[in-house]
Amino acid sequence: MSTPPSLLVDDLAFAYPDGHQALFGVDLRLEQGERVALLGPNGAGKTTLVLHLNGILRGGRGRVTVGGLPVEDRNLAEIRRRVGIVFQDPDDQLFMPTVGEDVAFGPRNLGLSEPEVARRVADALAAVDMADAADRPPHHLSFGQRRRVAVATVLSMRPEVLVLDEPSSNLDPAGRRELAEVLEPLPVTLLMVTHDLPYALQLCPRSVVLDGGVVVADGPTRELLGDPALLAAHRLELPFGFDPHAVP
Repeated sequence: MSTPPSLLVDDLAFAYPDGHQALFGVDLRLEQGERVALLGPNGAGKTTLVLHLNGILRGGRGRVTVGGLPVEDRNLAEIRRRVGIVFQDPDDQLFMPTVGEDVAFGPRNLGLSEPEVARRVADALAAVDMADAADRPPHHLSFGQRRRVAVATVLSMRPEVLVLDEPSSNLDPAGRRELAEVLEPLPVTLLMVTHDLPYALQLCPRSVVLDGGVVVADGPTRELLGDPALLAAHRLELPFGFDPHAVP
């Protein structure tokens, strides 16, 4: 029997209550362990799509399945364990007095034993190179460290899919590099929403361009970024002088 894809979005359409149609029949498939960048201009529907992946938004046409499990009411708890979303602002995810308590929050909510919670906290913090920060208050950390701890709060749930919303935004070059070093070895399926095209090339072999609520391109990241007409048509900008074909 073949393994179901980590993420399957089939003909997904969605309109907000004010009548704004954000998605017009999106199809997207991510195999297990795949790393895909979701690109597109502001207002393209990227956030709307992401919020469907763990059932925060529902009610439109089409369907979403995660590892073969449909996103519907009876499955929501398991779907939200399987799909971890790391939001753009880490302070949206860090609210406990210490880093360790933040990372333990999800596993405790699953009703796991305290020894198992402790194991998961240690593993997740080690995975993001923050093992020595468990007893520190999150607000004492740098922005880049807080972003890595936000990733750890999701990893402690042992997700199948990790969704990152603009992971490199507001990071200095060192913080950007440190986050990439953390993300590269993670054994998860990765969907990265980003305007940072060099970061997409560094971390994701495949990219999908969403614009106007539809998928307008899907292919190898290097090929898409090497297509000036495609980038211009969808308001995607490479940094001045950056040549995607020159990057190893």
